[in-house]
Amino acid sequence: MQNEYVRGEYHTNNIEGFWSLVKRGIVGQYHKITHKYLQNYLDEFSFKYNFKGKGNIFELFLCNAITTNKVKLITS
Repeated sequence: MQNEYVRGEYHTNNIEGFWSLVKRGIVGQYHKITHKYLQNYLDEFSFKYNFKGKGNIFELFLCNAITTNKVKLITS
C-alpha cells in the first residue's frame, strides 16, 4: 500500500479537492464555524462537491427538498 495514490476511480486528488472546497468555503463564506453545526457545514460542502458540474445545483436542491419528508412546506 505504500506509494499508492490511485485505486480505481478514487485517488488522493478527490479528498484534496474536497478539503480545498471546505477551507475556501469557511474562509470566504462563513468566516467562522462552530462545532455544534460542523456536520451541517460538511453536509453542505459534500453536496456541492458531489454535484459540481451537474447543472443548476439550486434547482436540484429544491427538487430534493420538496420530495423529502424532512422539509415542511410553509403555507400562508
